[in-house]
Amino acid sequence: MTDIVFELENIRLERQDNVVLHDLSVRIRKSCPTCIIGSSGSGKTSLLRLLNRLESPSAGRILYNGKPIEQYDVRQLRTQVGFAFQTPAMLDGTVRDNLLAAARFAHGKASQEDGERVSRVLKLADLDDSYADRDADQLSGGQKQRVALARTLMTEPQVLLLDEPTSALDPDSAGRLIDALKRLGEQGVTVIMVTHRHEDARRLKGDVLILEEGRLVEPDQAQSESVSQPESDHA
Repeated sequence: MTDIVFELENIRLERQDNVVLHDLSVRIRKSCPTCIIGSSGSGKTSLLRLLNRLESPSAGRILYNGKPIEQYDVRQLRTQVGFAFQTPAMLDGTVRDNLLAAARFAHGKASQEDGERVSRVLKLADLDDSYADRDADQLSGGQKQRVALARTLMTEPQVLLLDEPTSALDPDSAGRLIDALKRLGEQGVTVIMVTHRHEDARRLKGDVLILEEGRLVEPDQAQSESVSQPESDHA
């Protein structure tokens, strides 16, 4: 079990009598990127939200590193399992202020290392150093997505949850971001990404989960070849 970061057992998620996820069981491997693909309303983002306790399942259990997820302190869990949202909210101030706020959340206080890390995470998110002093709220949607990724990386997560990180990016920028995520995987970070772009999943070269109406329609740990067909829908 040491190679499994998340194990979901018979997960069911309901909201107001609507079943979002139906008895889903899956294992997610450590340090191996996983893409979650499906049409709109298939439960992709809901599944992602369960993995750092933004929501809790109605039934079933989730193990993180072999331990029930609810046994972790929420702050500790969200430091280890970072989440970059599709439509991120920027904090007041500069990009640097946003990144340092994430570091303070993770470590309880600022440090000299946090300041040195800013340049590194900006580069990983395909942003140059000049962005550090820009007003975060004045950025474009794609730039905010990349700042959200950099902000999440400031906590030095073991797992990185990404909800449509390339949706507001042009193909070249999306390709560079996927390459950056591959490098993170090589450094031991487990990337779990919701995407509607089959090309992103092929390029990331990891495991693929395909959801349809809240059900897993491909075997867990399906290989990237399972999305080699032309894209025909959107999430």
